[in-house]
Amino acid sequence: MQDRLPRIALTAGEPAGIGPDLCIMLMQKQQACHISLIADPDLLLQRAAQLGLPLPSHDRLQIIPAPLQTPVTTGKLNKANAAYVLNTLDIAVQGCLQQDFHAMVTAPVHKGIINDAGIRFSGHTEYLAEKCQCDEVVMMLATEGLRVALVTTHLPLADVSQAITAEKLQSVISILHRELQQRMGIHEPNIYVCGLNPHAGEGGHLGTEEKEIIEPTLETLRQQGMHLYGPLPADTLFTPKYLQHADAVLAMYHDQGLPVLKHMGFGRAINITLGLPIIRTSVDHGTALDLAGTAKIDTSSLQLAIDTALAMQ
Repeated sequence: MQDRLPRIALTAGEPAGIGPDLCIMLMQKQQACHISLIADPDLLLQRAAQLGLPLPSHDRLQIIPAPLQTPVTTGKLNKANAAYVLNTLDIAVQGCLQQDFHAMVTAPVHKGIINDAGIRFSGHTEYLAEKCQCDEVVMMLATEGLRVALVTTHLPLADVSQAITAEKLQSVISILHRELQQRMGIHEPNIYVCGLNPHAGEGGHLGTEEKEIIEPTLETLRQQGMHLYGPLPADTLFTPKYLQHADAVLAMYHDQGLPVLKHMGFGRAINITLGLPIIRTSVDHGTALDLAGTAKIDTSSLQLAIDTALAMQ
């Protein structure tokens, strides 16, 4: 009988960080799918030896070689390997677009060292949007009991207000609504929307973005049948009174929504890119260079990322 298990592409992330460690530790046992681990085989051998573990080998694991540009010192970034990191992503994206993989899951990368190498890179979300030729994608983090999507992602705070336009909001909310329905099986999702300013603008006294942009846009989309609530002050919205009814919260910027989610579920949360023609999930944490090679890490987020990618099929 033919094996019909899904195939997931797993990228090992920044080679000096804990990404290779997470992959090695998690792959010690079989997953409920086939895993194609994209990494340098010598790096995996070296890190497995540091962890005191065998390099995993079983019939649900394939290692797809991606050569490092220079040998890795565990815990020490080297911009020479920035191109290697992006190559692993390119292999995974191309495989998903060609339907060789059902989804891709990513271990953490280090944005700073990629930029230090002279490669403009603001994060997985934006990079994957470009590779998939998508005009708009949405970054969403999820943990048990809470999903938080973002209107803007990796922008300086001074640039956020200008980036929030009616067109941007309509696009982001439409993608969020559609993906909640199609990928997560929520027929009529309830989306709660944060205001941009303190007290959601206080009727225009603390900013006009709510009155001039956010409120009219929400009303337009409500007339299309979407269940949208707000804009509400973030310090009010992120309370049980509202969250118990919310299928997702839409925050205006990165640090408005994600600190709450990470407080609720750090290590038990994942990052999901919505709006791509492929499924992509990731961990909720960074490269943790100081922990690389120590085995003092938690694989829970990576496991949840794999499980969620499978559930989104």
